[in-house]
Amino acid sequence: MARRALAVTLLLLACGTTPLRPAGDMGVDSGTPALLDGGLHIGPPDAGLAKKGPPYPIVLAHGFFGFDRFAGLDFLTYFYEVKDDLAGYGEPLVFTPTVDPFNDSQTRSVQLEAAIDQVLAQTNAAKVNLIAHSQGGLDARLVAMRRPEVIATLITVATPHRGTPVSDVVAPGTNDPTASAIIDALVNLVASPLWADATQRSSVTAALRQFETATMADFNARVLDQPGVQYFSVAGRSALQKASADCETSNPNRPDFITRYDDTLDPVNAGLSATAAVISPDPFHPVGNDGLVPVSSAKWGTFLGCVPADHLDEIGQIAGANPGLGNDWRHKPFYEALVNFLRARGF
Repeated sequence: MARRALAVTLLLLACGTTPLRPAGDMGVDSGTPALLDGGLHIGPPDAGLAKKGPPYPIVLAHGFFGFDRFAGLDFLTYFYEVKDDLAGYGEPLVFTPTVDPFNDSQTRSVQLEAAIDQVLAQTNAAKVNLIAHSQGGLDARLVAMRRPEVIATLITVATPHRGTPVSDVVAPGTNDPTASAIIDALVNLVASPLWADATQRSSVTAALRQFETATMADFNARVLDQPGVQYFSVAGRSALQKASADCETSNPNRPDFITRYDDTLDPVNAGLSATAAVISPDPFHPVGNDGLVPVSSAKWGTFLGCVPADHLDEIGQIAGANPGLGNDWRHKPFYEALVNFLRARGF
């Protein structure tokens, strides 16, 4: 089992997200003062200034294996070119903080919360809008539970709210302390020169155990939605599936940027084909998924529907590659549409 855990962990390392953030974005580093866009040091907000209302800043929260600078390069971003695209679209207040790429959401959410406080201090905004991919949605839910007064909305994209069968297969091997230590040591060895925000306290096995379905049931019982926060979600569907039944939603007003792609199919990235098979092993009874997260697990709050994208396509990885032959869905217009969706609702 430990071998299986290591193999799938390394598979996720190889094919999981390939994020970087452009120089000038902020991260959370306990050892140095954080810098925000423009190189401004952050201090306490001016208590004499009234907090600004909507439109609120956008914070993009990255998922598992998210990182700052990949091997020292600056040209790749986790949400590939989304921040620059939104700036050109008239949205200059978009922030892309980084947190520990390999850890549980309890750890990562503390770092995300600190980054949000920095955004609020810089912009003097009363709240932020969170758009979170994958594990970033779990981090964001914890922040929203602790600090609902500063979170206007949370949109999760392909977040494993109810876990994933991939972790159910992989994570049991990490319960062995020796196997867990070996896996974490190997991943940290590989990660240290590549992920700027990885530390010796990073733990990929803690994250993998968190994504087990039983663990997420406990998480959901403890991490409750807050009345003052608006929750929305989007799922990805791939492997040439329409997944119509899985993607069904009780929302009578599904947005056009979802419905226009109802008949579009997406071929799953080859690197995700093994994990997609774990989620949907029976071709006669397929389970809608994006290669890592089942559609049923990605539903939370007001479910907006499914987009034809695998877990990498959802953020424009790898390096902006198109989703696949015959698929005209694109990630940058998708994030433009999500921001439009929020602005049209007064956020």
